Amino acid sequence: MMQSRTTPLAADSPSGLAAVEQEIVRACKEARRDRASVTLIAVSKTFAADAISPIIDAGQRVFGENRVQEAKGKWPALMQSHPGLVLHLIGPLQSNKAKEAVALFDAIHSVDRTSICEALAKEIKNQGKQPELFVQINTGEEPQKAGVAPPDADAFIAACRDTYGLSISGLMCIPPVDQAPAPHFALCAKIAARNRLTGLSMGMSADFATAIQMGATHVRVGSAIFGTRTAPHP
Repeated sequence: MMQSRTTPLAADSPSGLAAVEQEIVRACKEARRDRASVTLIAVSKTFAADAISPIIDAGQRVFGENRVQEAKGKWPALMQSHPGLVLHLIGPLQSNKAKEAVALFDAIHSVDRTSICEALAKEIKNQGKQPELFVQINTGEEPQKAGVAPPDADAFIAACRDTYGLSISGLMCIPPVDQAPAPHFALCAKIAARNRLTGLSMGMSADFATAIQMGATHVRVGSAIFGTRTAPHP
């Protein structure tokens, strides 16, 4: 089931969050979409709990982290003190972290190789917990970037379902930084449609409005909400 923010933003929301919300509303209106069809994932990587708490207090409930270890250090306490939070892993996952990832996260956006499929299938069965799973597509076929190449996407999605018994909710992509994002979002949406997938994790701070126009169901916004990133704690 796709998660969306249902708690209204507080009147005194932090300015970044309020501005992002306004832009999502505008983009949805232009695309003739319901605001509830887009989940805002506030990407809190590198930010400590004291920077995250005001965003929670303003009504945001869905957050994203890039690394399992960093998330383990701050989110259990935040979740205990703020029931109802939803946590997404949006960064790369190593198979040896699958156990911790399934235990902590409600969604994982970086399924991209068979070793991850095997590890996730094992932990989902062992823990009896079913996070939403997104296959990451490397739309630009960039060698330095994770993700499944578009020509291999259909076969990989089929293997996720048929070989490993995984329930795939959608696709995720990160367009090349030096290219217009819209064609990459369109390609990701096309692959999703032909594989009967409704979830599209597309768009970040610089291009989430475009992603919404192209059908994104989840947008991953960090710096536009939290400001300039700080170096992660060792």
